[in-house]
Amino acid sequence: MAKKIIGSLKLQVKAQQANPSPPVGPALGQRGLNIMAFVKEFNAKTAEIPPGTPTPVIITYYADKSFSLELKTAPASFLIKQAAGLPPVGKRSRAKGSMKPGREVAGTITTAALRKIAETKMKDLNANSVEAAMNIILGSAKSCGIEVKG
Repeated sequence: MAKKIIGSLKLQVKAQQANPSPPVGPALGQRGLNIMAFVKEFNAKTAEIPPGTPTPVIITYYADKSFSLELKTAPASFLIKQAAGLPPVGKRSRAKGSMKPGREVAGTITTAALRKIAETKMKDLNANSVEAAMNIILGSAKSCGIEVKG
């Protein structure tokens, strides 16, 4: 017999850097889930992803307090800013796009880089072709103030 699903929750945790501090600990603790088991499993599953990459995860938890993880690809805005060569997110500074998207350009990426991002995100996007996925990513780039050339 299948396990009874109690619910699910979505978190965005940096790859290979999950720890029991907020936001992970309180989110799992109030649902009665084993926090350290999540931390170990998440860090093991994200071993092939570059450390520090924000990784969305959907946690489905069951009546017996067990859980399953579904990892998603990094957010499009993160991949776009990375391709544009904006400085990485640090403790004090954040990689920002333009403060006035559409009027100011924070950086540029090529169509080849846009295609690569679209192919990476394809499994998480609601698109039937790479070209449709490219249009979705293009919209995200424009809202970040990133110009696409080539």
